[in-house]
Amino acid sequence: MKRDFYEVLGVQKGASADEIKGAYRKLAMKYHPDKNPGDKVAEDKFKEINEAYDVLSNPTKKQQYDSFGHEGVNGMGGAGGAGGYQQYGGDMNDIFGDIFGDIFGGGRAGGRSSRQRQYRKGEDLRYDLEISLLDAMRGKEVSITIPKKETCATCGGSGAKQGTSAKTCPQCRGTGQVSVSQGFFSFSQTCPRCNGEGQIIENPCPTCRGSGTVKTSHTVKVRIPQGVNDGNSLRVSGGGNAGPKGAQPGDLYVIIHLRKEPNFRREEDDLHTEVKLTYAQAVLGMELDVPVLEGHVKLKVAPGTQAGTILRVREQGFPKLGRKVRGDLFVKVNIVIPKNLNNDQKKALFEYAKTMGEIPRDAVQSNDSIFKKIFN
Repeated sequence: MKRDFYEVLGVQKGASADEIKGAYRKLAMKYHPDKNPGDKVAEDKFKEINEAYDVLSNPTKKQQYDSFGHEGVNGMGGAGGAGGYQQYGGDMNDIFGDIFGDIFGGGRAGGRSSRQRQYRKGEDLRYDLEISLLDAMRGKEVSITIPKKETCATCGGSGAKQGTSAKTCPQCRGTGQVSVSQGFFSFSQTCPRCNGEGQIIENPCPTCRGSGTVKTSHTVKVRIPQGVNDGNSLRVSGGGNAGPKGAQPGDLYVIIHLRKEPNFRREEDDLHTEVKLTYAQAVLGMELDVPVLEGHVKLKVAPGTQAGTILRVREQGFPKLGRKVRGDLFVKVNIVIPKNLNNDQKKALFEYAKTMGEIPRDAVQSNDSIFKKIFN
């Protein structure tokens, strides 16, 4: 079984982005294959920390992992095989670049080793989807259309005109980096001729103009699971923009937003609603038909129920993600006070109040008593 990603990097779950990055740097320098040639254990460690950092350094992936664990990020890490090493640490400059690059104006600044370019993914995309509470309870399949970049069919993603190919940059000789000396120091920076690509396209593809990708619209079906909540994100592997020069595409993240309902409110996996009772119904008790998202349920109101009482109906809430159990329905009781009573109703209520001792005798005998007006 995979270890917890926070445990792999040696940080707490609430660690900041800087703490996560610092922990990754320290471990990457320790287990980098260039520092441990032929050490299979170190190589496996390096892949493991790369996979953990790939998820925890990305806010969207981190939220997915915090919500669903490893199941929520299956296939998202970059260290599942050889790609994990090449994507994150093929060159020790990647680890030290942030430290020295800003000092001398070079460092990473967009420059990448040839191995990194080979495995660089396309950009991830985000789509905000609003659904009803009922859809969140039942789950459903939706089709969404998104603008995205696809691999150019004319050049196959190479960016070069048909019949031609990219050439190795003569200035950096394909590394994407050039050496610069300043006094006692020598450091690398992005090659200005190829912009760090290591290759030059002299005859660009007329369709994509050398980028290797074209803009288009793409429709994809997304399965909304039962019990999904506001803010949850669903990952569509490979649903993002195509990678440059034929590299693998990024992912699509569908962010769920629940539409507000006038009569219902959701809290975690529980559903909340309210019912109105007359004074007599609350005093005498009764059985109610309470509306829920999928119909009605029977609810017994005990005699003497007070205003503001919360009644619970078990397992009438939302399904819990990945489990067969459901939350509960909570019903708040409100008492409706009648505004307009006829004389007969007032007399009946008056007689009731007398039997309960709620009306003082002198209040009835007073000449300006409101109760005398009821019987006149």
